[in-house]
Amino acid sequence: MSAPSFAEHDGQIWYNGEFTDWRKANVHILTHGLHYASSVFEGDRAYGGKIFKLTQHSQRLIDSAKILGFDIPYSVEDIDEACRETLRINNIIDGYVRPVAWRGSEMMGISAQKNKINLAIAAWQWPSYFSPEARNKGISLSTSKWLRPATASAPVHAKAAGLYMICTLSKHAAEDAGFEDALMLDYRGHVAEATGANIFMTFNDGKLHTPTPDCFLNGITRQTVIELAQEKGIEVIERTIMPDELAKADQVFLTGTAAEITPVGRIDDITYSVGEITKSIREAYEILVGKTPEENINAA
Repeated sequence: MSAPSFAEHDGQIWYNGEFTDWRKANVHILTHGLHYASSVFEGDRAYGGKIFKLTQHSQRLIDSAKILGFDIPYSVEDIDEACRETLRINNIIDGYVRPVAWRGSEMMGISAQKNKINLAIAAWQWPSYFSPEARNKGISLSTSKWLRPATASAPVHAKAAGLYMICTLSKHAAEDAGFEDALMLDYRGHVAEATGANIFMTFNDGKLHTPTPDCFLNGITRQTVIELAQEKGIEVIERTIMPDELAKADQVFLTGTAAEITPVGRIDDITYSVGEITKSIREAYEILVGKTPEENINAA
């Protein structure tokens, strides 16, 4: 039996300052955001009724819009409160929050100077991005043929909808081949990230290594993990990582609001163990965000 469509949920969506029935929260078919990808979004996660690092997410949403050349007509404080109210009105304690902003349908064409800027916020119950079983043994990644673009080719530091087109292509190809996600390299052939999460690894040196986010998103969870590692006395090295180094790594994990801390058990034909550093960072993260004991057990 297929999962219910996201268009058919019960609940309320915050839409340009007002709540509307979930099924009626629609846009016109000629909206600019649909045709020309002039849309930015965020992914927030709530634990125990509190959205983790909400203000950082709201600020990044506004910053992403500015990179795409438009201003969201709400302040960070407005967006924060709208996200909290969306949780409250939908009675969600632990779940996912999706703010999205886009250019409307006032002009149809590449130019969009007169288009209205819309903002909507939805929230729903959502468990871990990957199954507890997969997170326990480590998920599998296959290397994608699609490359993260150069800074002169795309607005790489915005959380912009258009940047995820190659992520969908990469993830579909990985799933078709029996993997759970894809590893993406950048335009230079360096290790970059997964399709929706940053990547960390160890090399039997007690240190965490992670690619420098110079052409992809410096995730909020990524930044949190760096802080947690440093608090534990684990040195974090941000550097260029080449694909041939993956065979020398002994632990690999992904970080993201949706992925949280997800161990990697395999990249192509290379296998890894879920080691102590990975477990330690995951435990510290779950304590920080306020996961319940039941959630911790299910995610272990």
